Amino acid sequence: MFKEGSDSVMLDDTGKADGITEVRRQAALLKTGALQNAILTSANFSIIATDEKGIIQLFNVGAERMLGYLAAEVVNKINPSDIHDPREVKARAQTLSLELGTTITPGFEALAFKASRGIEDIYELTYICKDGSRFPAIVSITALRDDYGHIIGYLLIGTDNSVRKQVELELNKAMAVAEKANLAKSDFLSSMSHELRTPLSAILGFAQLMESGSPAPTASQKRSIDQILQAGWYLLELINEILDLALIESGKLSLSLEPISLAEVMLECQDMIEPQAQKRGISVAFPQFDIPYFVQADRTRVKQVFINLLSNAIKYNRAGGTVAVEHITSTPGRIRICVRDSGEGLTADKLAQLFQPFNRLGQEANGEEGTGIGLVTTKRLIELMGGAIGAESTVGTGSVFWIELNLTAERRAAHGTAISSAVVPSQVQTDAQLRTLLYVEDNPANLMLVEDLIARRSDIRLLSARDGNRGIEIARASRPDVILMDINLPGISGLRALRVLAQDPTTAHIPVVALSANAIPRDIEKGLEAGFFRYLTKPIKVAEFMATLDLALEFAKTQSAGAITEKTA
Repeated sequence: MFKEGSDSVMLDDTGKADGITEVRRQAALLKTGALQNAILTSANFSIIATDEKGIIQLFNVGAERMLGYLAAEVVNKINPSDIHDPREVKARAQTLSLELGTTITPGFEALAFKASRGIEDIYELTYICKDGSRFPAIVSITALRDDYGHIIGYLLIGTDNSVRKQVELELNKAMAVAEKANLAKSDFLSSMSHELRTPLSAILGFAQLMESGSPAPTASQKRSIDQILQAGWYLLELINEILDLALIESGKLSLSLEPISLAEVMLECQDMIEPQAQKRGISVAFPQFDIPYFVQADRTRVKQVFINLLSNAIKYNRAGGTVAVEHITSTPGRIRICVRDSGEGLTADKLAQLFQPFNRLGQEANGEEGTGIGLVTTKRLIELMGGAIGAESTVGTGSVFWIELNLTAERRAAHGTAISSAVVPSQVQTDAQLRTLLYVEDNPANLMLVEDLIARRSDIRLLSARDGNRGIEIARASRPDVILMDINLPGISGLRALRVLAQDPTTAHIPVVALSANAIPRDIEKGLEAGFFRYLTKPIKVAEFMATLDLALEFAKTQSAGAITEKTA
């Protein structure tokens, strides 16, 4: 109610509520108006509104600042496609045409096509300023509709994308530099591996020849040969460990993860480690698996990990000590393999330093050979296979090193029977027929070594070539049963020579065995993918070399028999 003669206005409770609501409404309108004004006058992003035909009707302060036009110069005069790079607008129209199976005219229609169908579109285009300069922008476009749903225009909101583009450019440059450095590092590692292995091949190869020669070496000679072989194989082990670690750190190590049988791997490791244990008087106990366990891992690398842990357990044990391999399956989906030794044990301080590169924890003073990188490599390999590694130790009692791997289902063949990954030695019967081996090699020492090895085989005649092109000529003329091929050759590489031989019907059937100092895993993979029958690395292991040669000769015999059968048929 109102009180006459007074300036004050008295309201009942309802009036008070209505008054407060109105004040709040007015304040909200003012705030909304201020926000709208701030948006329209913002210099940080462009706002362009068009009518339904695409002619610009609104051009805010941000658009003026970014593009250099005054609103009066563009309103009712041009459409947004006129201030975009025409090639990009055309490309956008072509892309939309392919997506939707219809023809879309380059221009504003291409920009507004999705928005007209109720789909907000965001795209990257280049704005062209009044002075002809350009800059990248991110633009969102939305259709504006009246109360009846009819399109009455389009709203384009754009932001300058120059900074992000520059950052992306710098990032791409940095990534390119890093990739180039990685490739250079990989090439260096491959080259270094080759250069280090080449002289070792001669040292170890001829030492093995002398060791198994006839007449047998004297006791004094055998002692010297044993020292050469021991030092040579150890040097090769160091080279492999350093190169392995470098490959892992550069991210270039490739793994082939598949279901593998732990029992089979353990059996292979047992055969490999027992001579070392017997030599030192250490007893090693391996587990008997009550059920077949399969882990998702790289077979070769898992063996490498186990051999490293077992070798350490033997090397750093006490005289007459023990090593026990155990397994635990308390963690769902995982299996833990423990290698327990009865050595001196490690203090807490040394335990904390275990996985540091080149840190031997003082063991270099006890005369044991090592680099201090075996455990580092082991840790990296296990982690790359999705596993974990750890250690526990008690001074005076011994240490336990454990690894955990992911369990997986047993791999099965199409007919449902398990596929065994065990290595089955081939039973090759050599015949009395004289077979021909062609060796393509430019290094005189390596050629001499193979000549001496083949001289022990009365069933094989050896031919040789010093470069790839000459090797191809001799292969075509002599049709050898097997070809032994180096990779780094004068003229053309062994890989290129292999391709030429494979394309020639007269030599395509001949098995070609690579014998190379290129021993980086990616080099071996590349060689096998190229079509080599087998890929042997230098230094030569005589037993492995002879076994591979027999396999290749048997394969050649089978191929020859097959060809005769086809001709007869």
